Amino acid sequence: MTDILLVEDDAAIATVVTAALEDEGYRIEHRTSIAGRNEALGQGTFAAMLTDVMLDDGDGIESLGEVSAANPDMPIIILSAQNTLDTAVRATETGAFEYFPKPFDLDDLVRAVSQAVGSRGGSDLTEASDTDGMPLVGRSQAMQGVYRMITRVLRNNLTVLILGESGTGKELVAEAIHQLGHRKTGPFVAVNSAAIPSDLIESELFGHEKGAFTGAVAQSIGKFEQANGGTLFLDEIGDMPLDAQTRLLRALQSGRIRRVGGRQEIEIDVRIVTATNRDLKPMIAAGTFREDLFYRLNVVPIQLPPLRERRDDIEALAKHFLIVATQEGLPARQIDDEAIGLLSEQSWPGNVRELRNTMFRLALLARDEIIGTEGVREIMEDEALAHLSSTAGGLQMAVADWLQQEQPAAGAVYHAAQAAFEKPLFEWAMQQTAGNQLKSARLLGINRNTLRKRLSDLGIRPDEFA
Repeated sequence: MTDILLVEDDAAIATVVTAALEDEGYRIEHRTSIAGRNEALGQGTFAAMLTDVMLDDGDGIESLGEVSAANPDMPIIILSAQNTLDTAVRATETGAFEYFPKPFDLDDLVRAVSQAVGSRGGSDLTEASDTDGMPLVGRSQAMQGVYRMITRVLRNNLTVLILGESGTGKELVAEAIHQLGHRKTGPFVAVNSAAIPSDLIESELFGHEKGAFTGAVAQSIGKFEQANGGTLFLDEIGDMPLDAQTRLLRALQSGRIRRVGGRQEIEIDVRIVTATNRDLKPMIAAGTFREDLFYRLNVVPIQLPPLRERRDDIEALAKHFLIVATQEGLPARQIDDEAIGLLSEQSWPGNVRELRNTMFRLALLARDEIIGTEGVREIMEDEALAHLSSTAGGLQMAVADWLQQEQPAAGAVYHAAQAAFEKPLFEWAMQQTAGNQLKSARLLGINRNTLRKRLSDLGIRPDEFA
């Protein structure tokens, strides 16, 4: 009979897990503490060990390096109610075979034990690293899948496609993959694909030689070379023009780039992480996104949930943002439970980014040190009015908020703002005229040829509005 060591101080969980594994023919040795675990390991040999993180006498992860070194053929499965990205990463870095946040699916756990027993000797022990300051906050079930996917890509170079609505934290996930992964000593270079004009994107990504075109007064190193040895994050990949998609695909397939105006091919060692808030499959059907590029990028998809699907995280996020606001020089604030309840009832169309801005406004404008429901209602009412406002002042405030949120790179501010606000404008014109280009041009007050070019550059298909 196969022996399994279960280290769990929650009697109910221990009973359920023991019964499920015994039904599969395993013999379970149960302990509730680190001392009990060490005693059991000293007395016998186990095919696998399941361990909780917070035990009666300490942190069950801290000494797992020693346990793995003394028992290299024993896979370790970690069970944890400390459902943070920090815990998931610590579990991975100590060589754990699998990590299960509580509550977990019992059938999944049984399957993992079976796989672990069949893979004995396959543990990959590495030294733990400093993971303070995790970029992602939240312990909801919706975020646990995200954390587990992140830990699965930390030790490889697989291309990652991050999907999610605007404001869900896609760039934070990309940064986490880089900062916690094996490329963390290399550069992290982020590019907003929608912010680069189509006639400049090749130079921006691949660089150019002196004299390659008018204005190229010196050699320029592109983003691929800047990210060499590290991670290149291509945000808003769904807004990249088709011709640029073709050049990107060629670079990904060959692992080489050529600067504009250059003759020499340059080998690149870059991990590619991309993100989009758009559904790429309809774009493939419409011919605005290359299918072969999609499959090249969609090796490991990570879907970020909108804030309305992870309301359990709103309290932790709100308190976190108040701390961040204090660190950035705003007054120190706290928030009461009723105010948290009111925040949790909101729809948050701008997701985590909108919540962050709301908490910063509360930190700045609240009358009392402890924020109550009255303060939240005032801010939310002001924001609702701002959303409904169609005045020039309202638009100026929206632009100012966008610049504050996005922080576009120096030298790219104008093009970034143009890309962000031009597309909704043209889509609105298409909607107003049911896709009629002549009427849209007249509505906007521009030449029809100019309209056609901008629609093409922005990936807008008039027939979708007919």
